[in-house]
Amino acid sequence: MNLHVALNINLNRINQDIENIVKQDKDVPSSSMLSQSILTLIRSGGKRIRPIMVIVGSRFGTKNSGKLQMKLASAAEFIHAASLIHDDIIDHSDMRRGQPALHTKTGVAEAVHIGSYMSARVIELLSMHSSNKERFVHDLSAISTAQLCLGEYEQLDHKYDYDLTLEQYLEKSRNKTAQLIATCLRVGALSTETPPEVAELLYQFGESVGMSFQIQDDVLDFTQTPEMLGKPAGNDLIHGQVTLPVLYALQMPELSPHIRAIHADSPPEEVDNVLQLIRSSGALEMTEQLSQQYLAQAQDIIDKLSSYPAHQDLKVLLQYFSKRES
Repeated sequence: MNLHVALNINLNRINQDIENIVKQDKDVPSSSMLSQSILTLIRSGGKRIRPIMVIVGSRFGTKNSGKLQMKLASAAEFIHAASLIHDDIIDHSDMRRGQPALHTKTGVAEAVHIGSYMSARVIELLSMHSSNKERFVHDLSAISTAQLCLGEYEQLDHKYDYDLTLEQYLEKSRNKTAQLIATCLRVGALSTETPPEVAELLYQFGESVGMSFQIQDDVLDFTQTPEMLGKPAGNDLIHGQVTLPVLYALQMPELSPHIRAIHADSPPEEVDNVLQLIRSSGALEMTEQLSQQYLAQAQDIIDKLSSYPAHQDLKVLLQYFSKRES
């Protein structure tokens, strides 16, 4: 599904606004590695889910969408793109969207600088909307950025931690993925003067589909080919990320010792064997069940917002997340 087409959203306009964030920075020469690296990253693909959430949220308000909503949408993607740079460095992932990750081309120190610049640039731009009336913009510039960092730290802190609890996993996923998606919906809604109680329901919808999105991502790491993933299959386990399928498999006495034996220096054939054991254990099916529970929560929220014409857009989003395969 081409999500932006189904939702009648001008993706070309959003993409141009995202590029303008760096192009219009007078302190960054257009020929610099900083500028060219960011533009290459932005043009490398991505479904623009977070900007789309901003626009959909804005359709629940009493004001029409305009330049402010496009600025918020482009800022959301800039935040996400910056997090991908740091994410790939932390995870030692050399591929992103089927292409060499940024740090493999620029060097790690340079990539860290680029990601940090992008985060700071967004805060600089959004600070222009700091009046009390637009206080909600602070959620996008500060809270989401901070929570993304917390999610990454939690992931690092629990590397090869086979005693990770389900609650810890869910908190990490909420910080790393779901909160930005949810915040985009709420910020978009409040920017067009949507009632606070409706904006809160939209946040809950975004959090639910965001959690499902991250859980599905965990499943895809076990089921998709490296070509479809744009990175090696089983990449999470290889780099010590204890995802939901691994947590469920750890509950099985016959599998737990094999999984716990995996460490940073495990040979590829040992990792491949454990991946296959997890695939055939029923853990992926259990993971899918939790994903469906979150999607059911999202459906309940759509029903509560049925008096708003824009609830049809939420149906489109739910269909997209329900049928996600890549």
